Amino acid sequence: MIQLKKVSVSYGDHEVIRDVELDIPERQIVAIIGPSGCGKTTLLKSMNRLLDLNENVRVSGDIIIDGVSIYDNGLDVTDLRKKVGFLSQRPHPLPMSVYDNVAFGPRIHRLDVSDILSRISRIGQFEDLCGRIGPISRTRKSRRESLRLLVEYYLRLSGLWDEVKDRLHVPATRLSIGQQQRLALARVLSIEPEVILADEPTSALDPISSKLVETQFRSLKKKYTIVVVTHILRQAKRLADYIAFMYMGDLVEHKPAGEFFSKPDDERTRAYISGEIS
Repeated sequence: MIQLKKVSVSYGDHEVIRDVELDIPERQIVAIIGPSGCGKTTLLKSMNRLLDLNENVRVSGDIIIDGVSIYDNGLDVTDLRKKVGFLSQRPHPLPMSVYDNVAFGPRIHRLDVSDILSRISRIGQFEDLCGRIGPISRTRKSRRESLRLLVEYYLRLSGLWDEVKDRLHVPATRLSIGQQQRLALARVLSIEPEVILADEPTSALDPISSKLVETQFRSLKKKYTIVVVTHILRQAKRLADYIAFMYMGDLVEHKPAGEFFSKPDDERTRAYISGEIS
């Protein structure tokens, strides 16, 4: 579970979010919703310290992941960002092939790909989520062969394999924008995170590509905690198990999605759901 305790963020003298208290449940899709400029993306980026990349940003309060404060001075931020992956609003494929975009994470983090293959094979993920690729743990494979299987696995997991399996070595920039976003998802998954943070992940996509990304998110929540920022109420209703509503820097209300939409407590929530404020 991710626990946010009185989290406030300021850019210079401007306070963007104030005293946010929120427990994010495991292996659910949590949607952070609210009007533009209300602090949704800032809150999301605070969860893996992407705000560190901005000058003049001050964060107070605390965020606890797996019982550890992510703002402890001794924390390895690279390890944190491996555990908590980030999917941005627009895809930014690396200037290399489709294959190498997915293989990049395991290579740079020096992951034991054979160990990952054995683990996901033992719990049936190749068959349950990706269709049968074949037995992978009975005989020891070379690192190159293991990496190839791992690339296939993550491309299948992101719903992209069937579209790119014959184009693995073409530049990733040649893919459509929808395909690039699912490739970005495969790249996030390839470092074996526990949490996926997604900032408006379908806003740049056409309706068909958006539906494909949403479908993959529903499958992925079996293994991952997914936190999605969206300003699209229909998407939040379709996708989310749990809703957190931000307005003017405040966390107004949060609860299970069904209850949130049927029994909102706050007048601002009712006004946002009805379209009176946007």
